Amino acid sequence: MELARKLAILADAAKYDASCASSGTVKRDSRHGKGIGSSTGMGICHSYTPDGRCVSLLKILLTNYCIFDCLYCINRASSNVQRARFTAKEVVQLTLDFYRRNYIEGLFLSSGIIRSPDYTMEQVVAVARTLRLEHEFRGYIHLKTIPEAAPELITEAGRYADRISINIELPSAADVAKLAPQKNFEKTQIAMNEIRNRIEEAKAARSENRKVPLFAPAGQSTQMIVGATAASDATILRQASSLYTKQRLRRVYYSAFSPIPDSSSKLPLVAPPLVREHRLYQADWLMRFYGFNVEEITTSAAPNLDLNIDPKLAWALRNRDIFPVDLNRSPRELLLRVPGLGTRSVERILQVRRWHRLRLDDLPRLHLPLNKVLPFVTTADYNAKALTIDGDEVLAQFRAADAQMELFAEGAASAIHGQF
Repeated sequence: MELARKLAILADAAKYDASCASSGTVKRDSRHGKGIGSSTGMGICHSYTPDGRCVSLLKILLTNYCIFDCLYCINRASSNVQRARFTAKEVVQLTLDFYRRNYIEGLFLSSGIIRSPDYTMEQVVAVARTLRLEHEFRGYIHLKTIPEAAPELITEAGRYADRISINIELPSAADVAKLAPQKNFEKTQIAMNEIRNRIEEAKAARSENRKVPLFAPAGQSTQMIVGATAASDATILRQASSLYTKQRLRRVYYSAFSPIPDSSSKLPLVAPPLVREHRLYQADWLMRFYGFNVEEITTSAAPNLDLNIDPKLAWALRNRDIFPVDLNRSPRELLLRVPGLGTRSVERILQVRRWHRLRLDDLPRLHLPLNKVLPFVTTADYNAKALTIDGDEVLAQFRAADAQMELFAEGAASAIHGQF
């Protein structure tokens, strides 16, 4: 098979990994003087380096052959898809060629499992090792690792990659046993623990000796499929929270399940609404940066997130006795819980109020979304108690504004995920 055809097949197959999820767009450029910038279509995605830079990555599978038969996977052993396989040498050459043409700044490499987890992991590591040692490649490398592979192979992957990741796929051991019986939920978490320990050991050693090599400096991430089982949002978020706390994961990605051809009767017939994936990302953000825990974001009575309004607003409406919040006196932790106030907005508020008391006409200068913020705050000359956030009109206003956001979110998600 020609290299170009392999690239088309294996770049397309890689789009199902949401860890780098910007590869589903169309090809566009500005060579004819119209517009600015470009997107190169399937196979190029974007990620972030440890210092915050956004980089373009070649996103491919080493192969879409697989000995596992995970029911939710388009590349499962029993799937009737066209197969292809790169050699390690071909991936190295593609990466170097694309880099020299300034198409990419790095590589995202995953793979189906061929022969055995160890054999596959050896091939993936060989790509990174060759790039780093033989070609002194200093671009960004993200390797998808296989939890069933030998620990020493995963450790070697961390020596060459900026980020390594293992997909947990589903939020519970029962779900994994049901849909991916050849995988082991506990082994995945053990592998994540080993990676976490190795990252922490390398950081500690490097603090004493700067010559100690880095180990996966961008950390580790994972992916969970949403909607393939009956797992609630609360279950998914509890698992994500556990991964952040115990495994020190850098990111958990959520991927909306999409029905696949000739699928098992154990899978749902329809995909979940894309807005559900969007809400999970919002809730994830609240846990990571806003001090919320799962029990605040979801409740026993409502284990799934409200699809009509964002989870922060939903929490505020459930806890109306806390509001209104005084922008001039409230601590940072409470300001972060006000709908419409992001982390940067809160920092600006804290800085400005050191010099003078905030008034209503200061808020537009701070670029705050007044329609969302005003029902929940007070300033030196404004008291939200005059408004009733219990009223149908105010709630309808929130829902209408959020509905517009959902149209944008679903359009963006469709562009990102292609067939997801």
